[in-house]
Amino acid sequence: MLKRLEQIAARYEALTSRLSSPDALADREEYKTLSKERAELEELVHTYRAYQKTQEEMNAAFAEAEGESGEMRDLLVAEGYACKERLSALERDLKTLLLPKDKNDDRGCTLEIRAGAGGEEAALFAYELYRMYMGCCERHHLKWEVASLSETELGGVKEAIVNVTGKGAYKRLKYESGVHRVQRVPETESQGRIHTSTATVAVLPEAEDVDVNIDEKDIRIDLFRSSGAGGQKVNKTETAIRITHFPTGIVVTCQDERSQLQNREKAYRVLRARLYEYYSEQATGKEAANRRNLVGTGDRSERIRTYNFPQNRITDHRIGLSLHNTEAFMAGEIDEMTEALARAETEARLADASSGDTD
Repeated sequence: MLKRLEQIAARYEALTSRLSSPDALADREEYKTLSKERAELEELVHTYRAYQKTQEEMNAAFAEAEGESGEMRDLLVAEGYACKERLSALERDLKTLLLPKDKNDDRGCTLEIRAGAGGEEAALFAYELYRMYMGCCERHHLKWEVASLSETELGGVKEAIVNVTGKGAYKRLKYESGVHRVQRVPETESQGRIHTSTATVAVLPEAEDVDVNIDEKDIRIDLFRSSGAGGQKVNKTETAIRITHFPTGIVVTCQDERSQLQNREKAYRVLRARLYEYYSEQATGKEAANRRNLVGTGDRSERIRTYNFPQNRITDHRIGLSLHNTEAFMAGEIDEMTEALARAETEARLADASSGDTD
């Protein structure tokens, strides 16, 4: 690990030197590329320097203690052990920073919510999840743009597809993919019995144009009239868009906008996100990353999280964490849960990483 850190520190110094040269300053594209690379290394290098400094202070304290006695020796030994504790924490930070980054973390994402088992109650729960994520995005100043929304007569949601844009949108929401289960007494339940319903959530990283090339001959675009819950929401003109991608069988429908052009743009964004995920899975061959496994079938027995309203408890089954703040959570205050999930993933990756690096 230390040898690798030395190489990274040397690269950081070389980049710093290059960025101050007239040639780099004159070349806008090179300057931008080098600045980005340097910024990505900065935290790691600063942490490594703090590690080196702390190690020197620890060695100096223990060395001085050898030539002292009494109270002074005790103080120097205590200082040495304090440095040793800091050193252990810094070493852990360095190992975490050395873990490969998820290249999609800084991107926007496509959020898909669908009602699962439970009929109208499942659709109502899907709508509450829709509102929950909207609240979360508002808190973090992420742009919420509805691509498609299929509602029920009672105000539930059969399916919602939303484009979320802003730096770190995918990183913030990626742990939400899976089956969400709710346990509560529906308003329509006259005998007070608790019902269990589900909704599925999928979070797909936004694909850039350079990531996915959509050949026009591989798709078919159909126009139709958008539909809603009724009344004024029903469009009289063919503004809704359905895009079918023949090689993969992926179908995307967007009908939320009144303009055909806007629906077309949104449909293409959703299609690119799904194709990016599809081809990424093909390239990696990781069955665990398969979207069908990620979100499950919507069956009540499958879940990543349970929302128990009578007990005011939300439990994430992946890490066994329970929170007792249902009202705030459903309003979009989900950071405590998502940050715990991110920490758990880091812990798992650190455990898998080699611990025998002694160079």
